[in-house]
Amino acid sequence: MKFLAISGSGRRASTNTAMLRALSSAAQPDHQVTVYDGIGDLQIFCPDFEAKPLPRSVQDFADLIGQSDGLIIASPEYVRAIPGGLKNAIDWFVSRKEIVHKPVVLMHASQRGDDMLAQLRIVLSTVSSRFNEDIFLRYGLMKMSPDEIEAYFETGRPRAELARFICRLAAHCSYSEPEADVFLSA
Repeated sequence: MKFLAISGSGRRASTNTAMLRALSSAAQPDHQVTVYDGIGDLQIFCPDFEAKPLPRSVQDFADLIGQSDGLIIASPEYVRAIPGGLKNAIDWFVSRKEIVHKPVVLMHASQRGDDMLAQLRIVLSTVSSRFNEDIFLRYGLMKMSPDEIEAYFETGRPRAELARFICRLAAHCSYSEPEADVFLSA
């Protein structure tokens, strides 16, 4: 299975991006985790730009989402809210099909950020019918460098937790739900 791990941070030395890279390296051979750290490269969303062709960076991101079996999102909290870059990225997909039935789960690299996580859960449950808030992994990695985060996840319990997290996401992705918007009447 192919998973896309989306970092909601634009920082080069982001703890969330480093955590997602560790997740990618912990993936077993039957799972591939690609880390997307280009949130800052996306054009600011405007409905006028939704017509084809999409801006190249948005189309490339849409292609990555479309080719994945599931999404993992990890993001910092900015001023107790979803960072603007991540919210912008999500806005691009509100009226597109790539994310509607895509399994989505969260990771978080801080012991803080509950306000942002609550907002993100609301937004993701609105744009994806398969957002699963129960598959969630959180670590207190603030103040650690990307190299320290990589070392933290190389062995032992943290690495095993990452592998289990990927397996839980794979199981969630394997559970099939109807992809058509069908309403049954009694």
